[in-house]
Amino acid sequence: LGLCNLKRVEGLSLSEQNQALEQLDDHELVEHSRTDSSVFGVLYERHVSRIYNYVFHRVGNVHDAEDLTSRVFYSAYSHLASYREQGVPFTAWLYRIAHNLLANWHRDRSRRPVISLDDIILSSPAHEHPEPMAEQHESARQLNAAIRNLDAERRELVFLKATGEFSNAEIGKILGKSEGAIKSLYHRTLLALRKELENKGFER
Repeated sequence: LGLCNLKRVEGLSLSEQNQALEQLDDHELVEHSRTDSSVFGVLYERHVSRIYNYVFHRVGNVHDAEDLTSRVFYSAYSHLASYREQGVPFTAWLYRIAHNLLANWHRDRSRRPVISLDDIILSSPAHEHPEPMAEQHESARQLNAAIRNLDAERRELVFLKATGEFSNAEIGKILGKSEGAIKSLYHRTLLALRKELENKGFER
């Protein structure tokens, strides 16, 4: 179902209209949302959970996470006219908005970001994957503790890699860095995590 068929949605029941819109990809929904604000709700429902999880892991409480998530989507809708796909998914643009809002939130409050990765399985190539160190409960606890000790930028990088949704280039767009810089930073981050765990007696 492409944009050329959207006019056919008129005349369908509300349920049928929603089903038809859900078949569209993000880019098509964005284009249609520019002229029909109700369509943006489909984008919201499609992506709100992942954005909320991302924000919650950075702020550590439900109230602020809900507030910031609402602000992310309000900002996205307000700036739809300026959105351009540019080879990266719509979700990367949402994460970039969230990243900027979170940076302002932490700066305003001058407090250290909080992230909990207890339920996250790091997703990266096997040769640079710290997961073997987390096979036992204690090593998993130590790994999460080590991640929490990273600086805010590296914690965010680990989280974005853990989602498994983005390439290095796309993460670079979110964090405002080049693809090469993301590769280098992630490699150094994994080495730092390994070194810390090995110093605590956990073998690779």
